[in-house]
Amino acid sequence: MSEKVILVWFRNDLRIHDNEILSEAVRRADKVLPVYIFDPFYFKTSALGALKTGSFRARFLLEAVADLRENLKKFGADLLIRIGDPAEVLTQLAEEYQISEVYHHREVAPDETDVSERVEAALWKMKLNLKHFIGHTMYHKEDLPFPIKDIPDSFVTFKKKVERDSTVRPSVVSPEHIATPEITDAGELPTLTDLGVPEPVDDARASEKFIGGETAALKQLHHYLESCLQNNQVKNIRGASCNSSRLSPWLAVGCISPRQVYWEVVNYHRENHLPNTDPIMLELLWRDYFRFMFKKHGQKFFRSEGFGDVPDVAANQDELFEQWKTGQTGVPFVDAAMHQLNATGYITNYSRQAVATYLTKDLQVDWTKGALYFEEKLIDYSPASNWGNWAFVAGVGNDTKSNRFFNAAKPTDQLDTQSDFITTWLPATAHTVCE
Repeated sequence: MSEKVILVWFRNDLRIHDNEILSEAVRRADKVLPVYIFDPFYFKTSALGALKTGSFRARFLLEAVADLRENLKKFGADLLIRIGDPAEVLTQLAEEYQISEVYHHREVAPDETDVSERVEAALWKMKLNLKHFIGHTMYHKEDLPFPIKDIPDSFVTFKKKVERDSTVRPSVVSPEHIATPEITDAGELPTLTDLGVPEPVDDARASEKFIGGETAALKQLHHYLESCLQNNQVKNIRGASCNSSRLSPWLAVGCISPRQVYWEVVNYHRENHLPNTDPIMLELLWRDYFRFMFKKHGQKFFRSEGFGDVPDVAANQDELFEQWKTGQTGVPFVDAAMHQLNATGYITNYSRQAVATYLTKDLQVDWTKGALYFEEKLIDYSPASNWGNWAFVAGVGNDTKSNRFFNAAKPTDQLDTQSDFITTWLPATAHTVCE
């Protein structure tokens, strides 16, 4: 009898812990083949010279894939790495390694779902199944108190019903050992040059540097929890959210799961008698909400009119957009935040709210220009959260009454509302803070 070999196709789930496709494959197969594919589509440059994946995020991704490979080796496995079209690569590997089935986590944004559909069609011609799993949300889709098509468009209503009627599933237990078939060519980790992406230049003014990988994600989570314990009153920590914890880059590529964050926070607070976990839970719930909204509404999030009418835009919006993205609007706080974004790939949620509101409301520039720019620059870019949030800022979201921006809470360090933030990123400007 031939061995059953399951190919685990890693995408935005670069972790060992709480990874259902990996644990389920180990449980059901004799051998498991872990695979990561660098798809050239995500590293292309537009006709205007914009990268689909900017330098900081591309470097972070390479670090995350390298860390996954090292972690898999600790379990007796390896990560097979390839560059190319997933539909072509996976069918080639399926034939070479006599694959019985392919596992992957389902995505919701159009680019990602298109790839899945092409892969599924290619495998089907080989009479192989692409099995879909759900592993990017805190609440599982099947545990919601309503089907996707009936999810309330109002976040307030969604939150109330989910928190009342749903529970978060336990994290999936990690495998003890991962047996793989004999891998003849595991493949080299590509460089940024191989991917056609320029090397990022680290700015000395940046207070922190994000390093990709599950190892760094767990370290950051534990650092966040320890800081909560030190403050000993989480309810008074303004902005103690997913982004204040600085976990968003790792969540975006799945180096850590929302479900694991949830249970780590709940258990830590319970063990240390800390009074409140609401802020970070609220941000995790917003991430869930936008993913479910993408599943429900799809392409509407990418249209200028969103869920309503096309907003009025300025006649010279191209000129105004150029001033905004290069930090030359003349508004110190906005310009400082944009300089920080361009130099680091990261700004706080409060800064994102401010620059997005200024672009869409004050300058009257098409909001999709801003969303596309964030897609290129943000190290923690996630399609649903980014495009969903921009639609809300522009007032064309599916729940405009909630007045949702990127985050209702300001960051804890308060640098974003004081002149030292501006002088750090715009040292030549006057110390004027624009709220």
